[in-house]
Amino acid sequence: MHMATEQISHCSHADFLAIRKNIENYWGSDRTLSVHHPMFIFEFGNSAYVIKEKQEIIAYLFGFLSQTSPTAYVHLVGVHKDHQYKGLGTKLYKHFIEFAQLQGCNKLKAITSPTNTQSISFHQKLGMSLIGELEENGLPIFKDYSGEGQDRVVFEKNI
Repeated sequence: MHMATEQISHCSHADFLAIRKNIENYWGSDRTLSVHHPMFIFEFGNSAYVIKEKQEIIAYLFGFLSQTSPTAYVHLVGVHKDHQYKGLGTKLYKHFIEFAQLQGCNKLKAITSPTNTQSISFHQKLGMSLIGELEENGLPIFKDYSGEGQDRVVFEKNI
């Protein structure tokens, strides 16, 4: 396995533009394009990471540290469709957690939509707990988290 040779680096503006240009390679569509905001590079660049192979971005994570509690928040983690299921998302999460702990954070948080079963499974494998009210299908959700009628699955983990 080639995991040991993959280096994590900070996401540059050029990397950010490349991710946005090729968004469908990471997400299967452009549905997340609007939440790929440049503030994650310009304002939170010390917690925005990429993994490259032959100068191509194969995975990335955009996170930030809460200003209201010692919590690290992962906003986006994307892995190129040709490199999924190789541990790259987990590797990025571990790197971000190490950074967050050095900054005094003791909790990790992320969200996804209730229909994103791939994300829910991934976060559960990371040991994150789902918090929120129980919905009819048994999935804990946070009602109206992202606005009226926009329920989300909220994940938390002590780090």
